[in-house]
Amino acid sequence: MQEYIEKRVLEICDYIIQTGATVRQAAAQFGVSKSTVHKDLTERLPELNKEQYERVKVVLDNNKAERHLRGGEATRQKYAYQAQLWAKNKKKQNFDGNMTCIRNKNILK
Repeated sequence: MQEYIEKRVLEICDYIIQTGATVRQAAAQFGVSKSTVHKDLTERLPELNKEQYERVKVVLDNNKAERHLRGGEATRQKYAYQAQLWAKNKKKQNFDGNMTCIRNKNILK
């Protein structure tokens, strides 16, 4: 394995252990794809440092167990935001028909 890959694997591992970040957050932080982070942590890290692999695996398993909760919260926030925009636009323009607001775009039905 090339030296820069080993360095990246260990840096990503440390970042996830310290922050509890998700694979997606780690990928954004290090400027690589989610697939790269996943491969680094599940295939390359055990070869480099088995102890660190066990620690990062705990964080990844926890994130996987909680992801449905994060997704549900994101959906709730999305619809709350849309309802807020709808109410704001309803006051401004006094539409008679049904209206759906999706990120500042009005769609009349």
